[in-house]
Amino acid sequence: MKRFAWTLVCFSAVLTAGSTLTRAAGDVSGASTPAELVASYNSLADTILAGNRTEHNLVKAILSATYRHGEMALKAAKSSIKSGQGAKGDIEKLAAFVSQLGNEGDASVAGIRTRLLEGGHHHNAKGEQQGLFDEGYVIVTRAAKKALLDSAMRIGKLAMAPDAKALDTEWAAVTRQYNEIMK
Repeated sequence: MKRFAWTLVCFSAVLTAGSTLTRAAGDVSGASTPAELVASYNSLADTILAGNRTEHNLVKAILSATYRHGEMALKAAKSSIKSGQGAKGDIEKLAAFVSQLGNEGDASVAGIRTRLLEGGHHHNAKGEQQGLFDEGYVIVTRAAKKALLDSAMRIGKLAMAPDAKALDTEWAAVTRQYNEIMK
């Protein structure tokens, strides 16, 4: 955001210089902004808007990859249960992936989100004001976050008493929530 702010300061200086030159050249028509400056500002707007769309697509990709990892962890846990091996680790891994879905990523992603927030970037500023999104979240609403974290907690508890049917039931709830947020 600091780079963006500097860009705006530079753009403002160019705009001021351009209008001064226009007046000095005897433009009596008044207040039209030179086409080159308008084109540059339009290009800057395209860049900012593309950045927001790219952030949305990237978070969506993070969620998709996390969901796929969760599917693999579920499969491993069910295989361990079926074979009579200890499934605790696989179930705990599954719970961690579901938690990451609710949090739009792990701690390293949260650090980037914090950095963006500190720079003044709020992807869903209106949604935050309405209480729909936690600060800095891009796709996962507060309601979806709560549902996913609740599922993660229930899955985590299954690590102590592995049950394939209970895992399937909980994963079905995760899948419904995932499909809802990925629309």
